[in-house]
Amino acid sequence: MDYKPGIILESERLLFRQHVLADMAAYCAMEMDRDVRRYVGGYPRTRVEAEKRFNGSLEPITNRLAVWATVFKQEGVYIGRCGIYPHFNNDGKPIPGEASLGLYIAKEYWGRGFATEAGKAFVQFGFNELKLDRIVTMVDTRNGASVRVLEKLGFELTLTETGDPRSFYHFALQNPHPYPC
Repeated sequence: MDYKPGIILESERLLFRQHVLADMAAYCAMEMDRDVRRYVGGYPRTRVEAEKRFNGSLEPITNRLAVWATVFKQEGVYIGRCGIYPHFNNDGKPIPGEASLGLYIAKEYWGRGFATEAGKAFVQFGFNELKLDRIVTMVDTRNGASVRVLEKLGFELTLTETGDPRSFYHFALQNPHPYPC
């Protein structure tokens, strides 16, 4: 079943849906913002690069494992993209029963608890609706705000990957109520 631009999930203040063309300007603004990109890629994208990436987000989604447009309901505005998407092994194959968490919020909306709210919604969605066994994520070791969000959500540090110039923490969260195979 294909999921149309309708709402895939809602939380108290946020709704999550397929990206639409009207999201492009806000999406590109985030991709071009040095502060937003600091820990995810390390450099801002050009408008052309951002638009190319955005156009990929308009492709039809055939399952619910995806990164969704995130809308602040009170203002009706696009504030980022969040979701859970397939977790791949080293051979590039999806790991059954696992997903990766992604939380990407526009700078003007930082510090309001939106990442924690979105993360909580997608953890519940992943475990309760999609019946996942485990959700993983990684974060740049310099990104203390994201580390705090993951800790609030109950994620546990599983590995510190050191590199030059960037290092990453790997986190995982097990489903507390696993489902039989």
